Amino acid sequence: MSAIIFCVLMWALVVFQAALIAGAPIGQFAWGGQDRILPIGKRIGSATSIALYVVFALVVLQDGQLIAIIPWPEFTDIAIWVLAAYFIIGIIMNGISRSLPERWTMAPLCTVLAALTVLLALD
Repeated sequence: MSAIIFCVLMWALVVFQAALIAGAPIGQFAWGGQDRILPIGKRIGSATSIALYVVFALVVLQDGQLIAIIPWPEFTDIAIWVLAAYFIIGIIMNGISRSLPERWTMAPLCTVLAALTVLLALD
């Protein structure tokens, strides 16, 4: 169940990042919150984030034994801990953001994602 919840949250982040790329005026929730509408460089960052989210979801689905596309179980055993560390760092980075909207949405979201990846890693 942790893998499914994780992927639902990743999908929500994909939609969010796609909206940022499309020019939605919600930039205060991402990338430090300085730009309501993201400039091109940050839009490229959002596109890169989407690609990473897909990889994250595949690792989590593999670790949760919902798919079998990565032939090395050792890879997912390590990758899931790397994801947990990534989201723990995300808690800190979003928690110190100058943007209050980013701090109050993304830090809790990273906390949930970190908890889910730790649960998967320990399973």
